[in-house]
Amino acid sequence: MNAEAPVRSTDEHWLTVVRHRFRDWRGHRPFWAGLFILFGGFPIAYFPYADLRLGNITIAMATTAGAGSLIIGVLLMTLGVSLWFQQGIRVFAGVASILLALVSLPVSNLGGFFLGFLFSLIGGALALAWVPGKPAAPEEEQDAAAAKAVAFADGPMGIPGPRDTETAYATETTAHADGGRNSAG
Repeated sequence: MNAEAPVRSTDEHWLTVVRHRFRDWRGHRPFWAGLFILFGGFPIAYFPYADLRLGNITIAMATTAGAGSLIIGVLLMTLGVSLWFQQGIRVFAGVASILLALVSLPVSNLGGFFLGFLFSLIGGALALAWVPGKPAAPEEEQDAAAAKAVAFADGPMGIPGPRDTETAYATETTAHADGGRNSAG
């Protein structure tokens, strides 16, 4: 095999291709916001219908607002999934998930024992904060490259060179005539 030969996607393992496609898909949408909102809906919908068994003792966490908890949980899960496929509703989904998370506190066992409440609140904030990226224009790339070249013109790694008033041959003990500056300090 030639080490300099171009690599085609057909040469890569199928898992690598799937992973790269998923990363590209995930990068164009508020993926983490949808995931947090989706995970926030599960405990809100689940805990009002769950039983905890400790030996012969059964603790029922059912509340009178079980139907309200189920509706809030399903709405949050729907908002989370819809964020992945409809990026345009990110503001609505963010605000709605924050409001539903706040409503789940009194309705659904303190918002799924604060677990669903926190996940939904963080997901809603992420949805509101996400903004689709804009591709850089070729003119901006050239301007950025020129600005970077000017920034590194002074010295290596952006370290500035000597000032116009300083002498290049100054040592640590030489006092300058420009205001009594010493190069040692």
